[in-house]
Parts: sequence; structure tokens; C-alpha cells
Amino acid sequence: MADVLLSLTMPQTIAQEVEDLLLSRPDLVPGFTASLAEGHGAVMPLVDAAELVSGHSPRTQIRMVGPEDRMRQVLALIKAQLPQANLFFWLVPVIAMGRL
Repeated sequence: MADVLLSLTMPQTIAQEVEDLLLSRPDLVPGFTASLAEGHGAVMPLVDAAELVSGHSPRTQIRMVGPEDRMRQVLALIKAQLPQANLFFWLVPVIAMGRL
């Protein structure tokens, strides 16, 4: 099965739980990258004063690469363990990857 890139974007308040869940399953996720992000747009509710002033909502983005079936298992795991996570995801094909 071909590798895909799974990107997860979530509120920072849930990020540690998602990271802990991923770390508990090295069979599915041998590694990932997490970074801070800013959520913009009409689908992004701004709730506190700082968000209203800045015009964006703080988010964490986690990215990982692996076989599509495993990445779909990761999504099912998150859905089962953290059903209220308010997490946005997408899968895209990986054309190439490696180390230089």
C-alpha cells in the first residue's frame, strides 16, 4: 500500500492528549512532527478576547507519513478514544520521501 501524509489540526487544548495517544501506538505511528498553527476563516470560531483581536485561533498541527491503511487506523483510534477532539484532518499521497 502506498504511503500517505496524514495531517491533523486541532485546538491546542487537545494536542497533548492526541500526542500521548500517538506515542502509545508506535506500531501505527513510528514518529510524527508537531508544530503550532493559526486557524483562520469562517469555520474557525473565535472565542476569547485574544482570538477576536488577533483574528485567528491557536492550533497545533501534527503530521505523519505511513501506509494508508495505518493512517486510517490512526484516525479510527483518535475517533474512538477522543470523540470530542474537534480535529480536522486530511490525507494526501506521498510522491517521494527520504533523508538527505
